[in-house]
Amino acid sequence: MKRVAILISGGGSNMMALVRSMTGDHPARAVLVASNDPAASGLEKARAAGIATAAVDHRPFKADRAAFEAELIAHIEAAQPDILCLAGFMRVLTPGFVARFQGRMLNIHPSLLPKYPGLHTHQRALNAGDQEAGCTVHEVTAVLDDGPLLGQARVPVLAGDTAETLAARVLREEHRLYPEVLRRYAAGDHSPVFTTG
Repeated sequence: MKRVAILISGGGSNMMALVRSMTGDHPARAVLVASNDPAASGLEKARAAGIATAAVDHRPFKADRAAFEAELIAHIEAAQPDILCLAGFMRVLTPGFVARFQGRMLNIHPSLLPKYPGLHTHQRALNAGDQEAGCTVHEVTAVLDDGPLLGQARVPVLAGDTAETLAARVLREEHRLYPEVLRRYAAGDHSPVFTTG
């Protein structure tokens, strides 16, 4: 059974989708949910689901990302995870952190990478006049929102869409795609999966 640690910064909807999927014959189980924000509401959801939690507030560390990450790593490594899932974790990780977990760290991003790495993905898709949008699960590398593709889900961009309506439709696909990719990944299947919502 693979041990999974999940990093969040907010409400943890993708984290909960992953947690709910890891039951029965699933080859993995969540052993830790950690956040850079002690007030992240996803921490309480994780505790209610019986999962250990940790919080390392990034703000007192100011610009010292290495010191923040050292404390976060201590919590992660205490849980001895086989896989680390970023699920709305809104801190850019240093190359040193990435190297420590390289090859076993996944991320979900709300665009069809390589389009629109970074923030404001839905507005950028609308501004470009794209006919479709979606989300991507990928292995994490030292390059932001890059790394081997593990899955993509596509949704149509509809007439009258706003960034908010498009984001809501993409989020539904995130909640389907990430658990599917994690199940396959934990079983040793790293081939990408493509879906259309």
